[in-house]
Parts: sequence; structure tokens; C-alpha cells
Amino acid sequence: MKRVGIIGVGEYLPKRVLTNADLEKMVDTSDEWITTRTGIKERRLAAKSEATSDLAIKAAKDALADAKLKPQDLDLIIVATITPDMPFPAVACLLQNALGAKDAICFDISAACAGFVYAITVAQQFIARGSARNALVVGAETLSAITDWQDRNTCVLFGDGAGAVVLAEAKSGGILSTYLGCNGSKADLLMVPGGGSRNPASAHTLGKRLHHIKMKGNEVFKLAVTIMAEAAQNVLKKAGLECKDIDLVIPHQANVRIIMAMAKKLNLAPEKIYLNIERRGNMSSASTATALCEAVRAGRIKRGDIILLDAFGAGLVWGACVIKWG
Repeated sequence: MKRVGIIGVGEYLPKRVLTNADLEKMVDTSDEWITTRTGIKERRLAAKSEATSDLAIKAAKDALADAKLKPQDLDLIIVATITPDMPFPAVACLLQNALGAKDAICFDISAACAGFVYAITVAQQFIARGSARNALVVGAETLSAITDWQDRNTCVLFGDGAGAVVLAEAKSGGILSTYLGCNGSKADLLMVPGGGSRNPASAHTLGKRLHHIKMKGNEVFKLAVTIMAEAAQNVLKKAGLECKDIDLVIPHQANVRIIMAMAKKLNLAPEKIYLNIERRGNMSSASTATALCEAVRAGRIKRGDIILLDAFGAGLVWGACVIKWG
């Protein structure tokens, strides 16, 4: 099969910044409480006029420009999101139309915070088997639309944004291995219970605030540390590598304590972990995508480096990917 690599990266972050000081005026919390427990100082929020597709379009254009490709060169568009503009059509279809990528196959993936890694894995298969030449993968979220701004335990965590990559055949390096997993028996730990066929929108679901994120934080924390560490070990084993071979880890930016506990389990030095959670918060599928883009543009990733993407989210789902940058 063909080698597959990333040939372009892009991102878009809304202009509005919501700081911990702002949140102190909204709910019973403090900057110290938020920072100590999460590592987050601020996050970006989409404007009222911005939906998920609007964020995705800007990140996609940025990635295409970086890859030096036109929208017409795309054969596949995958958007990872849990906050689509509407239940259907897919954000990917809206993105195709906005870009003018008329020949691209389009669909969304709902794998929460692991969605970007899931989407990269799927796109890799298309290219490796010759079903596509160039693929656009976007992680885009407007989590502010489903955040309960009255719940101090969750509203401090989330932000909005979009990140994108363009995948194509690679002459060397590229994606070395991927690893995906799921444990649906833990689905109740992190969910939005209202709005689907189980609990359709009604006065009852609105009154009970069921259209907002519900999370059992302590249980999620414990599982995230263990599962992200195991995912890293498994994907490295598939690639024939060890933790000492990693040049940079780009983890899902959910909680700095989760990330550092995972790094300790893997015996990874802090300088090998890329963090942007302090300025971005948790953007679900967009977190790993934007962090990858930032790391590339900050010069933290060089040709030949071994990069590990590692994410965990609602489902429960998880995914890891090893890339030799080229």
C-alpha cells in the first residue's frame, strides 16, 4: 500500500477570548480554581454568526494554501465534529460547497475528542488503497453552543476552533501506525442527552437542560490517564518504536493534569509534550488538530521527527497515531 503523509496544516480560532476572570462574573468559580484543576487560563468562543462550518472553512483554506493545492484537487473531505451546523446534511458537504471542491467525497465523523485521529485513520485508508489522491481532514467544534454556562464544573473547560490537514501519498516517512479503540459501556460518563431520537427536543428537555454537556469528571479523569497511556504504547508497538523514540507528543488538550499524568506513565520528559490548553481550553476534535498546526508553525516539529497524536473522548473512544514528519 502507498505511504501517506501530511502535506499541509491549517487552523482557525475565533476572535472572542473568554478568560477565567470573565467566568468569575458568570458562575461561582475563580481563576485559581480553574487553573489549578485544569491548566486553562482562557478559551476562544465563536461569534453568534459563526457555526462549525464557518470555522472549518477558514481552517481548510489555510491548510490547502499550506499544501499548495486547489479545492478542485481534493478527492475526499472528512470533518470530525460533535457540533455540526445541523443534524444533516454533514458539515463536510457544506464545506465542499463553500470551497468549490466539487469532485470530493464528503462525510462527517462523530468520535468526540478522538475524532481528528479517527478521521486521519480513515483518510489514510482511502489514499493508501488508491481510492483518493488528496484528502482534507478537519476537526471543527463550536462547543460553546452545547456548554451549560450555569454549570461551573463544565463551562470552564470548553472552547471553539478548527484545525485541518491535507493528506497525500508520501515518498518517505508519513503515517507509521494508528490505533483506535472504544468502550461503549462507559457512554454515560460524557454526553449530551437531549436532542436526539432518545430525547427529542421538547419543553421537558429544555427545562432539564439536557441539550448541554453532562460529564462525570472524576471517572473520566481516571480512565483518560490510563487509556491514553495504553493507546500510546500500543500504537508505538505497531510502528516498531518505543517511547524514547518520540520527539514530540501532541495530546488531546482536555486537562493539564491528565496530560502530565499520562506523560509520567510513559516516562516522557515534559519538554516532549506540546501544550496549548492554557490559551485554548478543550476544543474536542479541534484540539489535537490545532495543536499540531501550532507545533509545526512554531518550529517544534522538524523533518524526520517522530510525532505521536493521542486523544480520548466521549463514547468512550480513543485514538493514537505515529507520524514520521517528512
